[in-house]
Amino acid sequence: MTFSADSPLVDEVRPAANHDERRDERSPDILLLHYTGMESTEEACVRLCEEASGVSCHYVVFEDGRVLQLVPEERRAWHAGLSSWEDETDVNSRSIGIEIGNPGHEFGYVDFPQGQVDAVIALARDICARRQIATQRVLAHSDVAPRRKQDPGERFPWNKLFAAGVGHWTVPTPVGRPGPSLAPGEQGTPVEQLQTLLSMYGYGIEIDGSYGPPTVAVVAAFQRHFRQRLVDGIADFSTTDTLRRLLKTLPAI
Repeated sequence: MTFSADSPLVDEVRPAANHDERRDERSPDILLLHYTGMESTEEACVRLCEEASGVSCHYVVFEDGRVLQLVPEERRAWHAGLSSWEDETDVNSRSIGIEIGNPGHEFGYVDFPQGQVDAVIALARDICARRQIATQRVLAHSDVAPRRKQDPGERFPWNKLFAAGVGHWTVPTPVGRPGPSLAPGEQGTPVEQLQTLLSMYGYGIEIDGSYGPPTVAVVAAFQRHFRQRLVDGIADFSTTDTLRRLLKTLPAI
């Protein structure tokens, strides 16, 4: 399939094999950020383009800032997998996916170079402007698939994106500040309230009052995005206060 780039920021079009029609008549309204999670970004591009892999994405951003487009935005790329956000389970149909070159946790997770971050910001701003994607719907893969994924991870500079007008953010409450805390194994109304707040933000979580592995995974995903200094799955005061303040600053719909 040959196609023209959707963004003027694209350096190369390299068509991927795996994509299909979007299954939702609404325009894509989620921008989903990943890391490639392989030893080299070029190796990841090969995998994202080949049919046997069963995966694809719309864009890849290399460490040096080069931008490749693999799937037209009008098509449904296969990047989110089993996932959900705000009760939507076909995240692929509602999203545009950007893979950011980084070896990830399995192959020696490293900081994202500034030139790469600048390229992600520019591309994200372009996509969000054209598609009118709300700031709170610029998400991490780990946000929509917290039990399976960690990317783009706690080293990704969401604060820099926010400063450039991309995504939703608040300065996290400092770690160690005294206050109520919830930990794995606890049950009851306070856990149910925590799960309700996470669900209100958009996370797919059962509100059952039990702080089991699913809740640990969602709390850790929240921390990877919004409270990156410590990712431990424990809802300390820093985590819950940051969550409450984010909810208060959600843009009006």
